[in-house]
Amino acid sequence: MKDFKEKLALVPTKPGSYQMKNKDGVIIYVGKAKNLQRRLRSYFTRTVTGKTKMLVEDIDDFEYIVTDSELESLILEITLIKKYDPKYNILLRDDKSYPYIELTNDKYPTLKVVRNVKRKKNKNYLYGPYPNVSAARSTVNMINRIYPLRKCDPIKKDLCLYYHINECLGYCKKEIDPNLIEEMKKEIITFLKGDATLITKKINEEMEKASNNLNYEKALELKKMLDDINVVLNKQKIDLNNNYNFDIVNYYSDNNYLSIEIFFIRNGLLFGRHNEIINSLEDTPNEVLEYLIKFYDKSLLPHELLVPNDLDKELISNYFDIKVTTPERGKLKSLLDLCYSNAKEQMSLKEETLKKDDDERIHALEELKELLGLKELHRMESFDNSHLFGTFYVGGMVVFDDFLPNKDLYRKYKISTDVKDDLSAMKEVVYRRYFKTIMEESYKPDLIVMDGGKLQVEACKEVLNSLNLYIPIIGLVKDKNHRTSYIINENYDILNVDKDSRLFLFLTRIQDEVHRFAINYHRNIKSKGALSSMLDVIPGIGETRKKELLKTFGSLKKMKLASTEELSKIVGKDVANKLYEYLKEV
Repeated sequence: MKDFKEKLALVPTKPGSYQMKNKDGVIIYVGKAKNLQRRLRSYFTRTVTGKTKMLVEDIDDFEYIVTDSELESLILEITLIKKYDPKYNILLRDDKSYPYIELTNDKYPTLKVVRNVKRKKNKNYLYGPYPNVSAARSTVNMINRIYPLRKCDPIKKDLCLYYHINECLGYCKKEIDPNLIEEMKKEIITFLKGDATLITKKINEEMEKASNNLNYEKALELKKMLDDINVVLNKQKIDLNNNYNFDIVNYYSDNNYLSIEIFFIRNGLLFGRHNEIINSLEDTPNEVLEYLIKFYDKSLLPHELLVPNDLDKELISNYFDIKVTTPERGKLKSLLDLCYSNAKEQMSLKEETLKKDDDERIHALEELKELLGLKELHRMESFDNSHLFGTFYVGGMVVFDDFLPNKDLYRKYKISTDVKDDLSAMKEVVYRRYFKTIMEESYKPDLIVMDGGKLQVEACKEVLNSLNLYIPIIGLVKDKNHRTSYIINENYDILNVDKDSRLFLFLTRIQDEVHRFAINYHRNIKSKGALSSMLDVIPGIGETRKKELLKTFGSLKKMKLASTEELSKIVGKDVANKLYEYLKEV
């Protein structure tokens, strides 16, 4: 560890953000502090363990930026984390966004399960989050069976099966009374807020009608539906004086691990809970805050947060612009304590497994570093592509940090329409990825893991050489049964890795994940229909342009008959020329 005594003496005692760098000048950690000097000194003047020890041993230099307030330093910290994605900042093990139930605010509303609610700019009604996606889907299916909402999106041209089984009012052909639609919406909203009185009454009426008609099978199905509603709502009910709408946050730390627990309380109901255990840097309040910022970047903020007393409520409130409190007594204090107990319980259940997994990953990283003669090995990137009968090529890149997937950095690529083979597709994706790295001076990986043998490694080397860039490469070669058989380095030598070792297993996981990611991207494109699929793989055509093309031309035949001038009115001249040439070949 370097001696920073003289440099530390010059650090001011003001608030700000600091950036730790390794010997290559790469930012490996970004933090914030009320007092920069005191915080930075703490890294080098006390005994540290675990992840903090690894960080300190990796520090070759540090920089800092002074701010006027702690809020400014927090905003700066988060901005720099997003820009540099430092390896020692929090990596969310569970990065999925939770599902919500959405009731659209259209003339003819629909009800569905949605994710990525942060991206939505409309004024639809959203309820959740639902930690259990099956529960959300079951609720939507149940409501859609009871209420004849619109089921098709977009509206079809003729009456469908849903109309004939009385689960749709026939919005495509019939004139529907707006008051009837408003009444349905109000009843559904009331139920989603936790009041099942109206919907229970409807089910009872339907059940009695089915029973009178001797349709006992349907009556039994409705009875089960009713029982499910009662069980769920009674289980979720919390005895509060008001219909509170808030999240409760608490945590427990031990042995360099931090367990964070979040309860979702909506209208007096416990919708669910979220728990995650992460490696800790022994700066617990700051880490909890950083975690919350990342978590709510993908989820809707509640109206209020309840947090323990040692978190900076004013700072959290100012950053999120919501009410943040710490209850001192009563039922809310009991709920906060229960949240803490759950965080502690989850730690006791998972800590041994996590520690074992962390030890295995670190051992495998050390083994791979030694095999490849690398001094640094943290981030690995892997590529794969997919196509349909030699057309519609797409590419995918996955990123692993210390053998853990970093899904925020996964990328999808549309590949040029003139690409007709796997190697050309691979070259294009690798070139685009690392050309962007050079132009933006962003973090490059410590290792590229190619899904393939000599030809794939050679293609990757050719692209990197053209960019005057060096990144170590390995190739994972499959046998005739498409299972990983052996591993080669950039000189095409076979590496001595036992197939039963954890290292071989971890590398195989990377290969399986990139293959899954590329295949799923292609399946998603194909599922949208033939014409939509074609437009999805053409560079320069995104969702907005695609919708305009589909709206204007409606069919492939009409689009092929269009001139470049007609196409350019929607997509611009350059993209229109590409689209015109592409349509001539399909």
